[in-house]
Amino acid sequence: MTLTKKSVELLAPAGNFDALKAAVDAGADAVYLGGKAFNMRVHRTDFNFSDDELKAAVDFAHARDVKIYVTLNNLISTEELAPLEKFLAFLDEIQPDAILVQDLAVINLVRKLKIKIPMHASVMMNTHNFRTIELLKTFGITRVVVGRELSLTEVSLLKARTGIEVEYFMHGDMCFAESGQCIHSGVVFGQSGNRGRCMKPCRWAYKFVDEDTGEVLDDFSCKLALNDMCMFRNIPDLIQAGVTSFKIEGRMRPPEFVRRLVSTYRREIDAYIADPTGYSVNEKIFAELYDNRVRDFTTTFAFGKPTVKDIGLTGEREPKIFSRAVPEAKFDDAAVKEIFASERAIDCHAKPKLSVRAATVDNARAAISAGADIVYVGGEIFRPDKPQSIDALKSAVEFVHAAGKQIVLSTPRTCKDKDCAELAEFFTRAELNFDGVTVGNLGTLKLVRELTDAPIFADVSFNLFNPVAAEFLQGLGVKQAVASLELSFAQIRSLVERSPLPIEVIVHGATESMICDHDFAKLYLRGYDEFATPDELNRHFALQDEAGEVHSLRVDQFKRWHIFFGRELCLLPYVEKFFGAAALRIEAQNFSPERTAQVVKLYRNAIDGENFSADFDAYKKIAPKLGAGVFRFKQSRNSIG
Repeated sequence: MTLTKKSVELLAPAGNFDALKAAVDAGADAVYLGGKAFNMRVHRTDFNFSDDELKAAVDFAHARDVKIYVTLNNLISTEELAPLEKFLAFLDEIQPDAILVQDLAVINLVRKLKIKIPMHASVMMNTHNFRTIELLKTFGITRVVVGRELSLTEVSLLKARTGIEVEYFMHGDMCFAESGQCIHSGVVFGQSGNRGRCMKPCRWAYKFVDEDTGEVLDDFSCKLALNDMCMFRNIPDLIQAGVTSFKIEGRMRPPEFVRRLVSTYRREIDAYIADPTGYSVNEKIFAELYDNRVRDFTTTFAFGKPTVKDIGLTGEREPKIFSRAVPEAKFDDAAVKEIFASERAIDCHAKPKLSVRAATVDNARAAISAGADIVYVGGEIFRPDKPQSIDALKSAVEFVHAAGKQIVLSTPRTCKDKDCAELAEFFTRAELNFDGVTVGNLGTLKLVRELTDAPIFADVSFNLFNPVAAEFLQGLGVKQAVASLELSFAQIRSLVERSPLPIEVIVHGATESMICDHDFAKLYLRGYDEFATPDELNRHFALQDEAGEVHSLRVDQFKRWHIFFGRELCLLPYVEKFFGAAALRIEAQNFSPERTAQVVKLYRNAIDGENFSADFDAYKKIAPKLGAGVFRFKQSRNSIG
């Protein structure tokens, strides 16, 4: 196919009307912008567009043959659903060219309300495999902003396999964690990065330490502060990979900043399209771009994993510090006690089942013996533990069923196509009588539905915030889902009471704040060599923040790194408030079998109404850092006010 100016789209950000005009004047083919609510940039009230401004923006852009995409890309809590429906109806009247979505509730409502606007899957939907894209296409998704962890080679293969339009970040601020899988800000500050209020804990300073010995392996620096994406020198690579839309990040940037970036990329894209074989990078223009940079530049995962050169360790080029590290909430903080004392319990007092996510088959056995009703096995396994063999899983199934309990197979929350292929091999080879399969993404859900008849459970990585999203999952065959770890107690209660699906709530354990594809050992462990010293990965590393919280690091068999909160979630004193949930879950992936049994016994006694105070006092001596997660806040602050 011959390249023309219409072969690719230059997509610009706009936080206000002046920035929109600047982007259009500078040559943008399309502009993305948000209303006053329901988007990922709601920190400042002087940015984003009122309803009247949105209509004027669509009219202004369409008169100049420029497309408008409205960002409706945050998670929606139950109390926001009615205003969301009203906003969708308004958008249907003014007809932007697409809406950008994250929450499955939006997809559900667009279908129910018969909204006639194409949908684009936000990067927050964490799309990494072709089955996810195939499923999304059936619900009207016409474009996918692919996961930032994908290389251009992987992007090209997804485009070739699905035919979907692909949008790719080419310039601007980048997250360190997988998009949609960072809950640090939401839990610690009650201001969710998945709801447009990120306080940027990835820009904090951290030490890299040996968790077991306390040895400092690398002193304080901004270890998660990824530099800004800049693909200026790689425009041919983007075009030849089949990228449809080149996205510039920066809806909070002033008009002149937007104008300069758009005009810079416009000239370079046009130069390549005009003469691909005779093209060379305009070094003068690049020098201007580099001299006016905010942070230093990186190509992130486009051509391989980032190195330490791609991290802004000193923090000296950070344009704004959103927050500083703060201590996490203790399980018995006054604010936590007050909230649980003042809030009514869930309006259904049915006793929940007790479930445990087990690290190993031995952990699963310990959990069942101590009183668990359900165990989850498989999925990500943290070193030095190894993935369970088919024979080991078979023995676990036999043990659990002999005890009259249930065993559910976990699958990875993030799956690239290679990971999906391995799962397909497992389901084809293994004839194991699991009581269900837990899925972490839509692609795995589609795979499990194709290859098995097992009941499907949606895991916490779906970030379930509202009953309309639960209804959508139910329509895909899901039998149970997990409440987001960013929901306050009142919001969990609302979800449980209104959801058509049974809802599981995580009440105890080491919970992940971020998941990332960066290699911490290569970045910060001096002397590490993946060939000469591979066993170094069997050590337990951690990040220590400036508030003294120590965040465990674990690496799984897929070489993804998991960053945990500094405190072990513990809602034991408040268990009765959660009666009515389908299950209460213990995250025991970082526990020994003995500790797993100890925690399970505590919760078994609490659920059964037996006295657990003496055993709890004993447990607090070996686990002094018990926390309350998000439960010191009355609600996860929404995008309306």
